[in-house]
Amino acid sequence: MKVALVYDRVNKWGGAERVLLELHRIFPKAPLFTAVYDSKRASWAKIFKIRTSFLNKFPGAKTRHEHYPLLTPLAFESLKFENFDLVISITSADAKGIITNSKTLHLCYCLTPTRWLWSGEDDYFPNSWTKALANPFILYLKSWDQTAAQRPDVYLSISKEVQKRIKQYYRRDSSVIYPPVNDFFLKQSLKKTKKDFFLVVSRLVPYKRVDLAIDAFNELKLPLKIVGCGSQERFLRSKAGKNIQFLGNLTDEQLFSYYQRSLGLIMPQKEDFGLVSLEAQASGTPVIAFRKGGAKETIIESKTGAFFEKQTKESLIEAVKKFESKKYLAETCRENALRYRSEVFREEFKKAVRKIWKQKLI
Repeated sequence: MKVALVYDRVNKWGGAERVLLELHRIFPKAPLFTAVYDSKRASWAKIFKIRTSFLNKFPGAKTRHEHYPLLTPLAFESLKFENFDLVISITSADAKGIITNSKTLHLCYCLTPTRWLWSGEDDYFPNSWTKALANPFILYLKSWDQTAAQRPDVYLSISKEVQKRIKQYYRRDSSVIYPPVNDFFLKQSLKKTKKDFFLVVSRLVPYKRVDLAIDAFNELKLPLKIVGCGSQERFLRSKAGKNIQFLGNLTDEQLFSYYQRSLGLIMPQKEDFGLVSLEAQASGTPVIAFRKGGAKETIIESKTGAFFEKQTKESLIEAVKKFESKKYLAETCRENALRYRSEVFREEFKKAVRKIWKQKLI
């Protein structure tokens, strides 16, 4: 079976990129198709044979792909897959819009329906005037996105939350295969350490709601450390009190150390799934999360973490105060994370592919 992988853009590092590396372990000969590729920002991708679209030659597209929203759909439609038996698109945007023939099976592993068009539209267009200005383009891209969403033969989703969104926005059914937690965190020894701060691990972009964590901890006066970079970094730094420290991006070794030494991971956002929740639990650290989205699927309440009900400063503050009065066992947190080992993901994914391929041949 000749297999190809397709991903939205290869210019960053995160949970989706870890999934790509696991798929490479399953299909080591599969090339990786993408709209744009920045080898400097995506050194992890050097193990792939990467094939880019025409968009990769456009000025600034490798790092600022969002400047070409109307060309990105065309970029994926221009890619050719006639020589492949199976194409797997891994996407939270346009990669599902590739065009394949009837002989090629297109399996979409959906990270979420295009967030800025659907579930996260208000986060990307918080002002009515900016949304009104962009509305003609949004309507066009929504129409294209729904058309493109009908092209995959089969959908897999990363969580029950995403499964519901696929049904809501695309009217498509899907099966859930949870993405894997990084094995590195599961292999480290759990040691008793001094825990004297809370932790946020996130890209610093609007929908992650790191601003909410900062507002809450400004009032709590408790130490908070923030790992990650992103478009909101300058804004977030400007509103953070002296009890809040920004650490930038860290290596896995450094991150494990911070996970282990933290009282708890704060997740103020509505996640599609939330791999950082599992990284923290794998490191023996409980989580305080907003009770929406994928966090409900990874956290066992009162055993590996706690929830807050409203996405407000007051609700998060109340949850932190209650959290401090309870005891969470590091071993219980890790035991929960072990359910999401990479070998479990690979076996389930291979099983799904075999089943789908067998149905195609019938």
